[in-house]
Amino acid sequence: MNAAKTNPSDTPFDVAVIGGGPTGQAMAKLAGDLGLKTALVAPEPQGEDPRTTALLMASVRMLVASGMWEALSPQAAPLVDMRIVDGTERLIRAPETLFKSSELGLEAFGYNIRNTALNAAFARAAAADPHLEIVKQAASSVSVEADAATIGLADGSSLRARLAIGADGRRSVVREAAGISVREWRYEQVALVCNFRHSEPHFDTSTEIHTPSGPFTMVPLGHRVSSLVWVVTPKEAERLMALSRDDLAAEIEARGYSILGKVEPEAEPRSFPLSGMVARSVAGPRTALVGEAAHVFPPIGAQGLNLGLRDVAMLAELLARRSGDPGSRELLAEYERARRPDIMARTAAVDLLNRSLLTDFLGVQGLRGIGMYVAGRIAPLRKLLMREGVAPHIGLPRLMRGLPLRPGAARPVEIATG
Repeated sequence: MNAAKTNPSDTPFDVAVIGGGPTGQAMAKLAGDLGLKTALVAPEPQGEDPRTTALLMASVRMLVASGMWEALSPQAAPLVDMRIVDGTERLIRAPETLFKSSELGLEAFGYNIRNTALNAAFARAAAADPHLEIVKQAASSVSVEADAATIGLADGSSLRARLAIGADGRRSVVREAAGISVREWRYEQVALVCNFRHSEPHFDTSTEIHTPSGPFTMVPLGHRVSSLVWVVTPKEAERLMALSRDDLAAEIEARGYSILGKVEPEAEPRSFPLSGMVARSVAGPRTALVGEAAHVFPPIGAQGLNLGLRDVAMLAELLARRSGDPGSRELLAEYERARRPDIMARTAAVDLLNRSLLTDFLGVQGLRGIGMYVAGRIAPLRKLLMREGVAPHIGLPRLMRGLPLRPGAARPVEIATG
């Protein structure tokens, strides 16, 4: 990897991306691919992430176009069908609904991948980019000036960039420097996460069981291996976390209606309190936000990282479309207009779905049941819901439509499926 840039008197970078998660590494890689002099500012990762990510097909197309999918595809499990089961046991319950990717002419809705594999592939791609410089330090501060942003580093040095992109999570120093406020909220819910082996095949089908405390979701991860996200109350999370591995396996099997037979957790579960956050803006002077620096919501419908990658793809598209100053007011205003509606709509939809599971109000339960019944019985509506979940019809960036960043460039290779 290249050495850190530490002399602020040198020519500024075109772009500095702060944050080394998947969104930050993807953003830095795409900026480098455009020939922009780019810095990726992030410390070495601490520990491994036990979670998995379901990449929807639009995100997979983006990874194909950016040259990162080939390394990931052998470790990716296809999500061919999605089953939703109402396990609330309330008076009004929705019927079971099965969404089939074949109805959209797709081989799969997307692919589930371990975060360790995803992060490693993104890091390798970023390190190989000749226009990208890796700065293995945390950003301690960001200050915005008229023509550039100065990023202070943990060792006391600094670097300058004409555009600072915050991919540094919900406590973003870039967002704070830009003076962008946020709206935050918390849920009385905790997500238990673990991967497990099972005796029966999953048939490449993701199963989401709605319970009074939140979704219980089993997602294919390989041959007779699945990942689990189980949303429960904080008190129930404490009880489950204290169980032996055998007792936890029995609880998972019972809650999952033994759909996958006998189960065996690969490791101890991890727990994550659930909350939400949305930034009032995704751009400020010399700054832009992507991923969890701009939005955070519960793990429902595989929208989290996929929404962040849409931020990345759109910002890269605007950088490719406009020549000159990458941190110009015009470009950042266009980024705000392009991303704000999608972020607000997705945040509201996920929040509404989550709260509809928690309420005991019969009217809300009835509406949710009717909605699922209609979606299951009326094919055009079912297809619309599937299409919007996988790849929104309006405002989808070029990379996620299988098109190159620059019009007229060679079309990306199609995804190999089947």
